[in-house]
Amino acid sequence: MLPSFEIAARLRPVALVAAADAFPLRAPFGAVEAAVRGGQGAELALHGPDGTRLAVRLDEGRVSLRVGLGDGERVLRSRRHGRVGASASRLGLTLTGSHLAVLTRERDGWVARGRIDLREIGGPDTRDPAWLAGLRPDASGGVDDVRAGSFGQLGLRDVRVVSHADGSPYRVGGDVLLTATSAGPGFFDTAHTSVWALSASGDLDWRSDLFFERPDRPGVYGDHATHLVRDGERWLVATSTWSDFPARKADRVPGALGITLAESTEDLTRGQHVLATRRLTLPTDGPSVGMWDPHLVRPDGPEGGWLVGYVSARRFFDFHPLLAAGPSLDHLALRGAATGRRATEGTTLLRDGDAWRVLASDGRDNRRAVRGRYPVFDTSLTEVGALTAPYPTNIPWPTVVPPDPDVPGDEWRLVTFDGTRYGGRLAGYGTHGDVVVMRAATSVDG
Repeated sequence: MLPSFEIAARLRPVALVAAADAFPLRAPFGAVEAAVRGGQGAELALHGPDGTRLAVRLDEGRVSLRVGLGDGERVLRSRRHGRVGASASRLGLTLTGSHLAVLTRERDGWVARGRIDLREIGGPDTRDPAWLAGLRPDASGGVDDVRAGSFGQLGLRDVRVVSHADGSPYRVGGDVLLTATSAGPGFFDTAHTSVWALSASGDLDWRSDLFFERPDRPGVYGDHATHLVRDGERWLVATSTWSDFPARKADRVPGALGITLAESTEDLTRGQHVLATRRLTLPTDGPSVGMWDPHLVRPDGPEGGWLVGYVSARRFFDFHPLLAAGPSLDHLALRGAATGRRATEGTTLLRDGDAWRVLASDGRDNRRAVRGRYPVFDTSLTEVGALTAPYPTNIPWPTVVPPDPDVPGDEWRLVTFDGTRYGGRLAGYGTHGDVVVMRAATSVDG
């Protein structure tokens, strides 16, 4: 029986640069940052092998984006967000997917001051591995303490336990490993997948980044909402193809958002990795415009079959959990669907005693009776209860971590996230959230 939970900590590990000296980049997620002297004439840049120059500049209290292409340089300034306060201490440039952004470090943290989708101005194909391999950072003018490397994160969401194929948490020493979506300074197409270690004392440390090649198109993508599974001597990586999901409704193509599967024998829990993928074909309970949030378990060991939890959308955004089962990941049939929901995701399989349960998160766009809660289903997707736990903003996933049987006194934990944004109004939705760590509630008599 699962316990009740209460909030123990909130964490926000913000970093423009996750891994210094990561050039040449393997994926279109890089950053340069530096301290500014006097706020005048500071400039950071990325130089491409084709002569492209992607730069940001701080001069006379204003920031600008400067994109040098074959037809000359374009200077782009935001009238609303581009003026910088006197407290600005650092200047930052980020490349996240196809987006170039300028940020300044101020009293309350990093603030996005300008952003452009390079595709809109005829920019380079930032997902091309050859172009990325030739990209080099630069800094000039009034700058000190320059750091350049792979892009980190403004927030974390879609937190999920890295697990063994039997569903048990994958631990390194006393740490539980987690995958998360590392949010960029914008919508979903500025994010990517990362791996983290959560210690027993509550520290959260970055370990690796995972990037993906698609089976149907060239390039490297920051797909996310990922489950990382240790299956014998290999890793399985199931992820959702959010990396090119458009912010504008008119640009969304039914069927483009789906789930891919990668396999690797490398240590994916350290460093940076680009993984080839194939499409994971999953059954639906009717028309579907997209699928996401995969979770894989092989409950009966190496000779047994698989259970796969995921989400399907009737339309954007009307979505609900499903569960499939089969002898292999290539032969799955529908086991159940929670068709009464319209805003429920974060599908997660968990062993509770001798039974398998499917956990999910009921967003507040559901009908009143199933809103703002963590439902618990059986494997036919019939609801059998709900977790007793605080429900943060957004649609937080119910990532439950059972106690380590080898550690005396270890407690149940629930690790999730909220919708807290970061980086100012320009960065907006997509930068969520804080990581919310809960522990089993302590009962008090009388």
